[in-house]
Amino acid sequence: MKKLLEQYLKNLTETSKRGDAREESYYKHLDELVKQYAEIQNIENVDITILPKKTEAGNPDFRIWDGRNHITGYIEAKIPGSNLDQIEYSEQLTRYISTFPNVMLTDFYEFRLYRKGEKIATAKIGRPFIAQKLRTPPPLENISDFDSLMQKFFSFSLPKIRDARLLAEELAKRTRFLRDDVIAVEIEQTESEKHRDLIGFYDAFKNYLIGTLTKKQFADLYAQTITYGLFAARTRLESDSEEFNRESAFRYIPHTIGILRDVFRYISIEEPPQTLKATVDDIAEILHITDVKKILHQYYKSGKGRDPIIHFYETFLETYDPEVRERRGVYYTPEAVVEYIVRSIHELLKTRFGLADGLADRQVKLLDPAGGTLTFPAEAIKRATDEFVEKYGEGALHKWIKGHILENFYAFELMMAPYAIGHLKIGFILEELGYKMAQDERFKYYLTNTLEMEEIAKTNIPGLSSLSQESHLAKEVKEKKPILVILGNPPYSVSSMNSNVWINNLLEIYKKDVRKERNIQPLSDDYIKFIRFAHWKIVQSGGGVLGFITNNSYLSGIIHRGMRKALLKDFDEIYILDLHGNARMGERAPDGSADENVFDIMQGVAIILFVKFPKSKKTQQTKIFYHSLFGKREEKYDFLKSHNVSKMSWQALKPK
Repeated sequence: MKKLLEQYLKNLTETSKRGDAREESYYKHLDELVKQYAEIQNIENVDITILPKKTEAGNPDFRIWDGRNHITGYIEAKIPGSNLDQIEYSEQLTRYISTFPNVMLTDFYEFRLYRKGEKIATAKIGRPFIAQKLRTPPPLENISDFDSLMQKFFSFSLPKIRDARLLAEELAKRTRFLRDDVIAVEIEQTESEKHRDLIGFYDAFKNYLIGTLTKKQFADLYAQTITYGLFAARTRLESDSEEFNRESAFRYIPHTIGILRDVFRYISIEEPPQTLKATVDDIAEILHITDVKKILHQYYKSGKGRDPIIHFYETFLETYDPEVRERRGVYYTPEAVVEYIVRSIHELLKTRFGLADGLADRQVKLLDPAGGTLTFPAEAIKRATDEFVEKYGEGALHKWIKGHILENFYAFELMMAPYAIGHLKIGFILEELGYKMAQDERFKYYLTNTLEMEEIAKTNIPGLSSLSQESHLAKEVKEKKPILVILGNPPYSVSSMNSNVWINNLLEIYKKDVRKERNIQPLSDDYIKFIRFAHWKIVQSGGGVLGFITNNSYLSGIIHRGMRKALLKDFDEIYILDLHGNARMGERAPDGSADENVFDIMQGVAIILFVKFPKSKKTQQTKIFYHSLFGKREEKYDFLKSHNVSKMSWQALKPK
């Protein structure tokens, strides 16, 4: 040990004498020191990766690992003589030690070890000013302190994670690092430095899916997609004894989900940047040591069937991006709302369409055009399964799932992260029902812009080829599949950027009577575009039922009169459950008490159920039923859980 350290100090001094030495000039000496120390201590399978640093943010300089699954830790090196006391409190090091649980900081002479954000050991083996000023190797000091520090560093292994919250938190901080310090940095490089596949994914998404996508947004989308994809892949392992790492993850992504396979082909078996590899390896190791399936199943059972994927997703988002709470409505719909809509549609299919099995009937084709994490289709699957098992038993359940759920239930989504989570969720739910999807099977959840009819041309470009396939499959549904049920929670955005000729032409039926009004911009809100899409699709299909929860401004807005007129023209029955909750207007209950929204948003909302009977001639006036619900949020949830469309005191309206 003594000879090793003396030689190391001599090597540092020789490099220092050159006069032009940079931080990187000393890397080879630290690399040799760590490897030779491991050899002396009989520590096997030590692999050191020196990570390129594009900016001051970047990754730590050294990753010490076994080359397969286990990452020992990271070393951040600074030029000899640096003020480590100052660096210790820098934003950069704070980020490193809060993201990675075993990090060493060094100026090549002094070493500081941090475990889970706390400094646990220090060792200073020499004084750099002697090498720099006297140009001679400094006397060796504190050999035992150095040995103790290195023993601690190499003894680290991640503790087994046993609950969903801890897993979500560990994944979230690494995914945030992947987003900000890896992907965002890589896609800003000069043309000569760029990894074309990574920038190719960005170009494909921007040009063919989300026209307003920025590089910052892409980094977020791509980082979350990698983590959720790894999570999904990990759930497909048959046992904990199977190897799971960045390379093996690709094998567990279903062949039928092309866009996820394209992402994982790149990060698993092609040549992504070293910085990307390192952080993805770190995320994969967290999942490797965690029995993900067990955690999910335990939560499912203890939660009496409540959605463990949403539980995980919400917890993840809270840690990953606290500001996302303000956008919560995009990701999450309260279970009580989902259950009410699905339960009511199930009832309407029985009573208005003569389908005794409701959602379980094989004639039912269902679509969620703003799928998100597939909360609505998941609840519809559960409701349909309960109906089927109650009437026909479990003997034919496998055949029914294959022939009905995987054939007749569809969903669309524009954002990659919830798309990945949605596929994971349906796979989990079907497994809970005893059905494990084969590699050539998938739930018909397509990555597409619902409001766009133009199909992406076929191509062999990685990333774009799978987007093209998803676009083709989605267009088949939009144009040719007769859909009986459309449901969901479409996004609300009055300043919608989701605009194209096709959806704008469809919207004309809502706008033509109000063209002379001063401001008709609210008629281009995303939620109205989604209502118009669903309206068009049900008319095209010859009948059906629409169940949405949306912004409620169209119920009485003056400029929405053309929209109401068009809906009255095409639907036979309209049910409106107005949930109010408009904080902007300071809305209160009729008795003066507080009125709360069912979401964490300011805009009031309503549940709508529109029914168009098959081959309806519309000889009678549309029947409109209205119910107003004020009160505290939990009171509204309780009401929704205990009612459905047929168990309500509706007020019949006669619009003028």
